[in-house]
Amino acid sequence: MSTNEKSLKQITQLTPEARYDFLVKQVKDHQNLWTLQDSNGCVMLTTDEEDCIPMWPSEEAAALWAVDDWKDCQPLAIPLTEWLERWVPGMQDDELHVAVFPVQDDLGVVIPPFELESRLEPKQQH
Repeated sequence: MSTNEKSLKQITQLTPEARYDFLVKQVKDHQNLWTLQDSNGCVMLTTDEEDCIPMWPSEEAAALWAVDDWKDCQPLAIPLTEWLERWVPGMQDDELHVAVFPVQDDLGVVIPPFELESRLEPKQQH
């Protein structure tokens, strides 16, 4: 089930923490994260302290950001396994953070990649 427009509008109005929880659930359900890319690669956002790569829970959510300065960007699906194996170590090496599910007026929760990784990794079966 994909997020339809009405629910996406409601979701984008959630608090940053609630959007973080939503992203974690969606990624676990669908096994993909979404970011935006242009001809130069993935988009970057900069806060006062951190350089971030934004991540969204769905193609539709990522596409909402692709306006104005970002209108040439395309949503990019990142399989969860690839994100855990390649992106997390690479982002940590480059000291990049994740901007979790940013919306137009709110960058969302900004966290180190290993923090998101710890919520997304499959739980070990006992």
